[in-house]
Amino acid sequence: MRIIATHLIAGLGVLVFHVLALPLPWLLGPIVACLVAALLGLPMKSVPFVNNAMRSILGVAVGATFTTALVVSMAGYWTTLMLVPFMVFCIGLVGVPYFHRLWGFDFATSYYSAMPGGLQDMLLFGEEAGGDVRALSLIQATRVMVIVVVLPFILQGYWGVDLTNPPGVPAASLPLSQLALMVVVGLAGWQIAKAVGLFGASILGPMILAAVMGLMGILQHRPPAEAIWAAQFFIGMTVGTKYVGVTGAEVRRDVTAALGFCVILLALSSAFVKVIHLLALAPPMETLLAFAPGGQAEMTVLALIAGADMAFVISHHVLRIVTVIIGAPIAAHLFKVRPQD
Repeated sequence: MRIIATHLIAGLGVLVFHVLALPLPWLLGPIVACLVAALLGLPMKSVPFVNNAMRSILGVAVGATFTTALVVSMAGYWTTLMLVPFMVFCIGLVGVPYFHRLWGFDFATSYYSAMPGGLQDMLLFGEEAGGDVRALSLIQATRVMVIVVVLPFILQGYWGVDLTNPPGVPAASLPLSQLALMVVVGLAGWQIAKAVGLFGASILGPMILAAVMGLMGILQHRPPAEAIWAAQFFIGMTVGTKYVGVTGAEVRRDVTAALGFCVILLALSSAFVKVIHLLALAPPMETLLAFAPGGQAEMTVLALIAGADMAFVISHHVLRIVTVIIGAPIAAHLFKVRPQD
């Protein structure tokens, strides 16, 4: 019943966003509706397997956009890719003292709350270091939610990006053989990546396999619009349900601290975007999408719908996640992040 109720709440969010003509109803509608329901204390539950399967759709969609010319052009991204580790360092330099000294979190919780990595990775590392897993979960979920909610309004209001265009062609217009191949590529890529321990397996595995198939000329289409909408729906619902069971005390401390940190993140991201734009290293819209420290799946959705250069945006987010996953445990060791620190 909780699963059914969660889907109904998310569906209501989609309807409200459609009626009010707000951007990205299939993504932002479920996020906002499930967030409100969670804050009201309503019991909700999502299905992890389905959520990961939906993420694999995005992986196939991104991989299918790769061409030989696009892959070759990625070598030209090195100037902005070099800035990604520096940005992660700056975020940590500001974020750790913010959580530790201003809000009084223990050092382990402060450190992994500040790191803009994957939610599951940061929770795992934070728990091993003795951090507060519940606080970490709320802070990281808030980071993803705020970035994802704010960016569409910036894209639409500042650059006039049309976010109402369908993210693909209708399923009825695609050959059944191609639709079946997409399913196989998505599931196989996900499970292979999971078996070898690749981070973000549900997205990166299908993306890599779809790119290989696309470069070979076997996969000739992106997933249909209906599949991308479904992926948005489940990803949005997952973000919103992270707040299930949140208490008033947690809202006052953890969520408020996270909201303040989001302002810092947006300011840092804007500074990097401005510098890159002034140096004419990359187009401003792609730079914003590439350097905004949101979730990998959510940023993929925004890039797909905005019609951005997928290779540019995804390569920067992958490097950010790699930098955090590899660098966080090393830095934590150097700073002696220990249980009860």
